[in-house]
Amino acid sequence: MTKAELIAAMAKDAGISKAAAGKALDSFMAGVTKALKKKSGKVTLVGFGTFSKIRRKARKGRNPQTGAPIKIKATNAVKFKAGKKLKDAV
Repeated sequence: MTKAELIAAMAKDAGISKAAAGKALDSFMAGVTKALKKKSGKVTLVGFGTFSKIRRKARKGRNPQTGAPIKIKATNAVKFKAGKKLKDAV
């Protein structure tokens, strides 16, 4: 499902215009992003799931073309854990 398809489905289900549904989706994504930027970034949607920020440590890897060892820097990543209702629905 694309963002446009999701907006169309939201508009139909809520009985609102696609423009309003698009603004609502953009606001949701901005809110989740802002919450995850905080130090203890975590967003919990009961029944749906939890978005959380994790720290990946620096590690060694290999260039797949040459086989040469490379250093991979430490980075932040986003993790999603599905809630019970979502797991049961899928």
